[in-house]
Amino acid sequence: MALAIASAAIFAIGAAAPVNTISVASAEGLGDYLVDQDGYTLYYFAEDVPGSGTSSCGETCIHYWPPFHTGQVVIPLNLSNFDFSTIYREDGLAQTTYKGWPLYYYINDYRSGDVKGHGMEGTWFVAGPDQMP
Repeated sequence: MALAIASAAIFAIGAAAPVNTISVASAEGLGDYLVDQDGYTLYYFAEDVPGSGTSSCGETCIHYWPPFHTGQVVIPLNLSNFDFSTIYREDGLAQTTYKGWPLYYYINDYRSGDVKGHGMEGTWFVAGPDQMP
């Protein structure tokens, strides 16, 4: 009997849905955009070439725009797993991509929901289902 209860408890724990590692947030005037599991905004760099498997954000750039990577992409139903992949940068870091675009954080987004990097230098934009060029 005790074994059956222990087995049921283990099954119940294993059956819990995993936390999304990428989700969708929304901001007035901006629309829907991607965020990480903690609600921090994910960006794309207009100088990257989607689908190339490379990032144009080099050594100095990544101090301000750190690459985003999640080992396992877990997403809500309104996104598609087919849109996400991983590239390996020249510096050896893994980076998650969305629709072929490498994803980044912005160092001056201090709180979840911040979108301070959107439009920066005319080349940095929030990534999302309705945001990609």
